[in-house]
Amino acid sequence: MTLITVLKIVWAVSAAGLIVLVLLHSPKGDGLGALGGQAQLFTSTKSAEITLNRATWTLTVLFMGLTVVLSGGWLAPAAG
Repeated sequence: MTLITVLKIVWAVSAAGLIVLVLLHSPKGDGLGALGGQAQLFTSTKSAEITLNRATWTLTVLFMGLTVVLSGGWLAPAAG
């Protein structure tokens, strides 16, 4: 596998993960608290929201960074 292929796979996985995380956010601020038992994995609903926000921002930065790198064509081999 080439570096570009690996980066495209990471880019696609980060896109799918970002979609899932954004859908987990509640528009009313309930967030993971609305899922019932899922929020029990965390010490409180507040820490669940903080963790969800951090994961969302991390995937956003990763996705946007890879979008710029892959669309810029900087990793393409030079034509000889």
